[in-house]
Amino acid sequence: MNRTNVFIRIDLVYGLYLNGGVGLWATVAPRSFYDDFPGLGRSWVSLNGPYNEHLVRDVGAWALALCVLLVAAAWTMTRPMLITAGVAMTVAAVPHTLYHLRHIDTYPSSTDKVAGTGGLVVGALLGIFVLVAALLRPAAPS
Repeated sequence: MNRTNVFIRIDLVYGLYLNGGVGLWATVAPRSFYDDFPGLGRSWVSLNGPYNEHLVRDVGAWALALCVLLVAAAWTMTRPMLITAGVAMTVAAVPHTLYHLRHIDTYPSSTDKVAGTGGLVVGALLGIFVLVAALLRPAAPS
C-alpha cells in the first residue's frame, strides 16, 4: 500500500473514531452529551442554547451515518467512495467549524477555545485532504 493510501485510511479511521464517539454518545445519552461534552469537566454544548433532545439525537444519528460511509470508504478504498467520503467529511465539518469560529466567545477559557476550534479545523482539513487525494487518484480502468 502506498503512503497516500495509508494517510487516507488513517484520516478515515480518525473521522470514524471522532464521529463514532460523538454520534454514539449523543444518540444513546443525549442529556449527558448536552451537559458534559467533551468531558473531563468541560461542557461546550450547553453553552449554545437550551437542551433539545430531538436535535441532539438527530445530530448523533447523522454522525453515526457518516461513520457508515467512512467505514465503506476505508474498506474499499475506491476512488468514487473516497471522493464521496471526502465530500461528506468536508460538508459536515466546514459549516460546523465556521459556526464555532464565529462564536468562539462562548468558550469559557483559552484552553477550551483552542481545543474546541482546533479539533474542528483539523477535522475540516482531513476531509479536504481525503477529497483532494481521491480526486488526484487515477480513475479505475473500465
